[in-house]
Order: sequence, then structure tokens, then C-alpha cells
Amino acid sequence: MHIGELADATGLSLRTIRHYDELGLLPDTTRTEGGFRLFTQSDLERLLVIRSMKPLGFTLEEMAELLDVVDRLSADGGNADLRAKLDRYIEEARIKRDKLALKLKQADQFIDELGRK
Repeated sequence: MHIGELADATGLSLRTIRHYDELGLLPDTTRTEGGFRLFTQSDLERLLVIRSMKPLGFTLEEMAELLDVVDRLSADGGNADLRAKLDRYIEEARIKRDKLALKLKQADQFIDELGRK
């Protein structure tokens, strides 16, 4: 698919997708004869993972590491070190989600308080 289709499917801007591509978060795939990048279903899935990590506050470096871990686990699912890294990311995501949930609850309470004034 072309970048515009990928942007529509992910809700990310063309600029953001190009940035992630330049950073190497998307593996290089094929190009048209005119030099335009063609994206795959795998690229779409990677971008959805990245998009999910962003609100949790993961850095670009952490995103790259997690994607690398997932890629390597796909090739060697029995690797205990990789599995441990993935488990750490899962736990970190849970912690970050819980913090966001607390902030959301506090925001809801604030809105309710203002509504009673």
C-alpha cells in the first residue's frame, strides 16, 4: 500500500510515518519503479504497535527495542532472554496504563466538581 493508505489506516500523519521510517522503525521493503515506498500489512501492524506505545510515554528507542524483541521472538520463540525482555515491556505498559487511568479518574473528578459549582 502507498503511504496515504497507511496514514488512513493508522490515523498517523504522512510526516509521522516518514519520520518513523527514517528512524528505521519500519523495515525497508519494496519501492515502485518511480521510487515510492510500498508498505506491507506487517508495516501497518508495526505502526499500530508504535501508535499504541506513544500515549504510554515509551521513547522511540524503547519502541525500536520492543519491535526488535518481537521480531526476534517470531524467529526464535524459545529464547528466554527475549521473552524476559518482552515480559518487562508488558509490565511497564501495565504500570504506565495504571498511571494514566489514575490521571483520567482525577480529571473526571475535577470535571464533576466544576459541574457542581
